Amino acid sequence: MKRASLRSLLLSLLIASTAWAKPNVIVILADDLGNADLGVQGGKDIPTPNIDSLAKSGVRCTQGYVSCPYCSPTRAGLNTGRYQTRFGHEFNEPGMAGRETFGLPLDQKTIANRFKDLGYATGAIGKWHLGFSSDRRPTARGYDEFYGTLANTAFIKPANFVDSRKSSEVQVIDDPSFYTTDAYAERAEQFIAAHKDGPFFLYLPFNACHVPSEAPQKYRDRFPGITEERRNLYAGMLSAMDDAVGRVLKAVRDAGQEENTLIVFLSDNGGPMTKMGFNGSNNGVLRGQKGDTWDGGIHIPFFVQWKGQLPAGKVYEQPVISLDIL
Repeated sequence: MKRASLRSLLLSLLIASTAWAKPNVIVILADDLGNADLGVQGGKDIPTPNIDSLAKSGVRCTQGYVSCPYCSPTRAGLNTGRYQTRFGHEFNEPGMAGRETFGLPLDQKTIANRFKDLGYATGAIGKWHLGFSSDRRPTARGYDEFYGTLANTAFIKPANFVDSRKSSEVQVIDDPSFYTTDAYAERAEQFIAAHKDGPFFLYLPFNACHVPSEAPQKYRDRFPGITEERRNLYAGMLSAMDDAVGRVLKAVRDAGQEENTLIVFLSDNGGPMTKMGFNGSNNGVLRGQKGDTWDGGIHIPFFVQWKGQLPAGKVYEQPVISLDIL
C-alpha cells in the first residue's frame, strides 16, 4: 500500500459525502513530546486520557513522521505541505540580529491560505515560530486571527506575545497567573464557539512541552511519585496540555460539530532527552532524539479523529508524514 493511501482515504470521504463537503479541521501540535510518553503510546507514569481518546476514537498512525527534527522547519513543512528544504527554510531563527528577515518565505502558500480560498474561518493559537516581521506573522499568512507567541518563550510571563484581536503589537504578558497552555485552551474554546456554524480551520501549536520547563503547582502535584525534578515538571506540562486538549474536544461537542470535525494530533519532533533543551521526555525504544534524523528525532505520535467517518480504534501501519495533512 502506498504512503498516499491515508490522504486518498480522507479525500474520497470528502468527495463521497456532500453532507460533509466542508468539515471543520483542527490540527493540534505538541512541542518536543516524547514518543513514548502518552498512555496510548505505552507511557505509564503520566496519564493522558484526552489525547489518548483521539487515537481510541480515530486512527493511530504508528509510522507517523515529521519533515525535520526541530521546531521552525517542521512547522514550515506542515504549514506548506512541502519539504522545507525545497524553499530554503531549514533552520531555526539566527538570533535577534536576523529576526527581521527570518521566516517562512513570502512566496509560499500556507494551509491557511488554502482553507480561506475554500471559505473557511482560520485561526492560529499558540507558538508560531515562522517569522517575526509583520509580513511574516500568521495574520499575513492566511490566518484571520492569531493568539500566541512568535517564537520559543516561557509559559509564565511569556515574551513576543501577540493577540491580533486587540493589537498587532508584540508584548510580554506580565501576569504570574497566566499560563500559556491554559490560555490557549480558553482561546480555542472561544474560536470554536464563535465559528460553530463553520466551516473553520484551527491550527493549535502548543509550546508544551518545550523548555523552559514551567508548570503551575496544581499540575505538578498530580505526580508525587515522580520525584526527579525535570521529569516532574515535564509531567505537569504534559498533563496541562492533556487537559487543554480535553477542553477543545468538549468545545467541539458543545458546538454540535463532533461528527463534522476532522482532528489531527501530532508532535513537531521527538523528545529532547539529553540535548537541545532537554526536558525530561522519553522516546522509548527509538534511537536518537530531537535534532537527530534517527527515528527518535522525526518519528512522532500521529492521530486522526473524524467521528462517524473514520473507524474508531483503527491502527494504520503505513508511513504518513506531517506534509500529508495539507
